[in-house]
Amino acid sequence: MSQMTVRSVAYQMDGQSYEGRLAFDADHKGPRPGLLMAPNWMGVSAGAEEIAKSVASKGYVVLIADLYGQSVRPQNGDEAGAAMMPLKHDRPLLRKRMQAAFDQLQIQDEAAVDASKLATFGFCFGGCCALDLARTGAPVKAAVSFHGTLDSPTPADAKNIEGSVLVLHGASDPLVPKEQLPAFEEEMNAAGVDWQLLNYGGAVHSFTDPHANVPGMMMYDAKTAERAFTSMHNLLDEVFKG
Repeated sequence: MSQMTVRSVAYQMDGQSYEGRLAFDADHKGPRPGLLMAPNWMGVSAGAEEIAKSVASKGYVVLIADLYGQSVRPQNGDEAGAAMMPLKHDRPLLRKRMQAAFDQLQIQDEAAVDASKLATFGFCFGGCCALDLARTGAPVKAAVSFHGTLDSPTPADAKNIEGSVLVLHGASDPLVPKEQLPAFEEEMNAAGVDWQLLNYGGAVHSFTDPHANVPGMMMYDAKTAERAFTSMHNLLDEVFKG
């Protein structure tokens, strides 16, 4: 694997400072597809950077969105919940912050991005964010959610989705209410979206997070994680073809 480069990307929105992380292969000179990554509730973190570098090594430029602001870096679950919940309850603001990061992915000058090949993906809370960016009509070829919540206060917005949607869900996840699954399917079908929902038997929340270790609730599952990432890369290969 090539040595991945990680750079800070600082930007402003509504007078507030934000700082994401850009992961890319500096040895590659031509434009590559650009992916906006929405991290889990811990926000911009070392763990998020490791995921971004791994995905970028497959031939992408990956920007980790800063959804909380430059001065907010949760150190534990309580701090993460306090940062996340206001955004969960204010979807217009969540979408605005995702859009600001999406804009930065395209205008940053560290690594060339092919503007015709853009997508978004996210984990847990970030999965919700990735889906919500797609619901705005952002020009993404794909939106991928790993063990994320699926609810939308405005399901009619799904009509704005331009690309394909992939949901990677732990079938035993206790943190994503089961009623969200049929509601999500109904939302996607009503809007005529190209969607997939993969249910992984036995997997619970945070199955891609090597540090997740709360049995029955949040638990890393290496086999399921590998399958899920393979599914994402297969979809990206498909939508970026040509």
